[in-house]
Amino acid sequence: MTATPGPLLFARYAYPPNALGLCGADTRRTLLEYGDAHASDAGLAELARTFDGAWPYLTLIAEANRIAEPLDPRVVEAYWVGNELLERVPPGDLARHVDERFRGRIGRAREHVLDAVAVGAVPHHCFHVFAVYPWLGLLRTGVVDQPLHILDQCRTTPAVVQAVDGDTVDVLARPLLWDAEAGALRLGPPTTRRARWQEDGLAFVPRPLPGDLVSLHWDFVCDVLTAGAAHALARATARALYAVNRPQAARAALA
Repeated sequence: MTATPGPLLFARYAYPPNALGLCGADTRRTLLEYGDAHASDAGLAELARTFDGAWPYLTLIAEANRIAEPLDPRVVEAYWVGNELLERVPPGDLARHVDERFRGRIGRAREHVLDAVAVGAVPHHCFHVFAVYPWLGLLRTGVVDQPLHILDQCRTTPAVVQAVDGDTVDVLARPLLWDAEAGALRLGPPTTRRARWQEDGLAFVPRPLPGDLVSLHWDFVCDVLTAGAAHALARATARALYAVNRPQAARAALA
């Protein structure tokens, strides 16, 4: 388990989409300053509550595991990276959670979301990106480039650092691909991509080194991972992909 305080760990993953204005309060610089200072306090915890996409999952995971604080680092790690806490969330609770919290957002995709839960989805960030967001539905209509790019950027991704150049790193990571014939999301073979590890001299992690295992969110380095954590993230990603692909495959077989 990570030794990073829960609010600070949350900030590491919440910062990249927040910096793009996609979610949370207008706190772009604040989150990064907390991270660079390795500081965590009640103010940072309050900022985490403004992320109305992620916060409900933290409360769900915490409640299912009888953990009082949704920003407990074990809970935060479970949602963004993956750990054993995910297995203790009953599928029925996850289905009710999505139905109650996101009903107005998912519309006609509700059936696909509940199907994904029925075949083993867990409350990980990749499940939320693949199943709850509308982009997979757009892929199934034949609109590919922008939805696929957003899905690949928005998921949390394990990667290996190859080289460091100023504020950027070259990493090796498996890209998300769209198999139009099967109507399914896949992971391709590892390819090199560029990501940022700091901005304006501020960063959440020390300068990465070649060979480091890291996690990416919107092509920003959020954390340096242990081998176990990198494996957990890869496993959670594969599980989310299976959950959103499996019902579609079953329907195709019956057609």
